[in-house]
Amino acid sequence: MPNPLADRDAFHVPAPGPYLLAHSAGCLPRVAEARLGSHYLAPWSARGGGAWETWLAEVDGFRAALAALLGGRAADYCPQANLSSGLSKLLAALPPPQGARRRWLIAEEAFPSLGFVLHQARRLGFELRMLPRGGEVADPATWQAEIDERVHGVLATHVHSNSGVVTPIEAIAATCAERGALCVVDVAQSAGVLPLDVATLGASAVLGSCIKWLCGGPGAGFIWLDPALTARLDPPDVGWFSHAEPFEFDIHRWQPAPDARRLWGGTPDIAPYVLAGESLRLLAGAGVAAIREHNLALQRRFVAALPPAWRSRVPLAGRGGTLCLAPGAALADVRRRLDALGAHYDQRGEVLRLSFHLWNDLAQAQALAAAFGPDAPLPVPAR
Repeated sequence: MPNPLADRDAFHVPAPGPYLLAHSAGCLPRVAEARLGSHYLAPWSARGGGAWETWLAEVDGFRAALAALLGGRAADYCPQANLSSGLSKLLAALPPPQGARRRWLIAEEAFPSLGFVLHQARRLGFELRMLPRGGEVADPATWQAEIDERVHGVLATHVHSNSGVVTPIEAIAATCAERGALCVVDVAQSAGVLPLDVATLGASAVLGSCIKWLCGGPGAGFIWLDPALTARLDPPDVGWFSHAEPFEFDIHRWQPAPDARRLWGGTPDIAPYVLAGESLRLLAGAGVAAIREHNLALQRRFVAALPPAWRSRVPLAGRGGTLCLAPGAALADVRRRLDALGAHYDQRGEVLRLSFHLWNDLAQAQALAAAFGPDAPLPVPAR
């Protein structure tokens, strides 16, 4: 298997210019494309229903690859279609809230899809409290002031998608543990670019997706569960793959799986996990620490090449893998220059988002800085 640090041709990279959308959809690894043919399509075409043995082994391989890259045991990972699905299943499987402890806490800057799930959880007896937008989510004290006897759980975003701000997960999780609340962590924007070990975060559950920095494509989501929490979960949304013995086929005996699989369900998707499993193994070969160092090296080169008015206004400390830049009045001009380079990037509100991954190089970082030309007004820092 090629080492992507040494071979950037390991990925299909869209043309014509720099691809800067790892925060949205990572590039397709060539080995993942090949594995989809050899371990999903070929067994299907040759053996039909006999392909299930190979297919289920691929899902097991996906869980093992997650554990190898992100820590914890493979048994504590359950495949999910996406983060929202995982959160919905988790909330419905929890014991009903008792007394005053009904509140779920989330930052208003969190990805809206997760907020939508928490809104709907009110029909389960929960309440929702949002930390107001613009608050200091990087300050543990902001969270500590809100986690009291009314808080059932905290949903903390590890890296915020529209600012790049890193949330102090370990401190939040410690406060939750001290005060009797659950801590659920969204690692969609950190998994694969920030080194992390789910087993040492102190979280009750971790939600993630392989579509972004993990380069695994859509549909390969996951939830990691602390085994102490798993034992408390009684999910209503189940199927034969949630069963302790999926191939027992006794309709009279329901026995939930003893591990995270109890949040799985009926007949599973296969193709997304074939793709993502091979992508995870490829990135593990490079190492997340090395991926992060490459990402930071390009961020530093980009900042160093910026006009002086910009350099001190683009923070790197306490940020994830994505540069979130607000050009203010220069937005249209900056976009015109980026488009002239053929750059692949996106915009959320007034913020431009650019992410460097293994397929990017120092020359691209240097060239991108020129789009923020010397005549551009002083930027507005993204929050």
